[in-house]
Amino acid sequence: MITQTEENYIKAIYHLGKYGANNVSTNAIAKEMETKASSVTDMVKKLSEKGYANYRKYQGVSLTELGKEIAINIVRKHRLWEVFLVDKLNFSWDEVHEVAEQLEHIKSKKLISQLDEFLGFPVHDPHGDPIPDHMGNIKKVDKILLSEAKVGDDCICVGVQDSSSEFLKYLDKNGIALGTGLKVCHREPFDNSITIRLKDQELIISNMIANNLFVKVS
Repeated sequence: MITQTEENYIKAIYHLGKYGANNVSTNAIAKEMETKASSVTDMVKKLSEKGYANYRKYQGVSLTELGKEIAINIVRKHRLWEVFLVDKLNFSWDEVHEVAEQLEHIKSKKLISQLDEFLGFPVHDPHGDPIPDHMGNIKKVDKILLSEAKVGDDCICVGVQDSSSEFLKYLDKNGIALGTGLKVCHREPFDNSITIRLKDQELIISNMIANNLFVKVS
């Protein structure tokens, strides 16, 4: 039986390794998990023994196919629960992450399958991240960062890079949400800040904000 702590490590390795594609250093995992590197080494050795990870000293950690399967399943559960919390329990999108982190460890396959059906088989969570289907397939979204958009582009907000409560509250305060249409009006050469038009108002946003907002050019 896999433990909750082991699942958390597997998920961290999956995200840090760009969805399991790259090796991850133990120091990077320690920073993500807010623990000591020595504790990470002990855990990745255990994951390796159980067949969830590949670990060689000084060469980093990667997930095995079994490890990737577990990670994708955790991500699927987490994002489905986020949809449920927002759509059915009226949580705001900046409130759901911590609650979903608790719910993602529920083991019942039947519950998750019926949750998916109950929600109408959603393809993305409240932050725009794709939800893996029951086979683990992930539908890719054609998107770019707002900072990469050109002046004159008409865009639709489709996701966020930073899902922290502070960033999401900033977007709420300025009327930006998934599906919001905006136009890139001007880019300031000095600091790369961008002037965008939202409906009938203009808003100047920093390069940091633009680097954390995904859009689709329409």
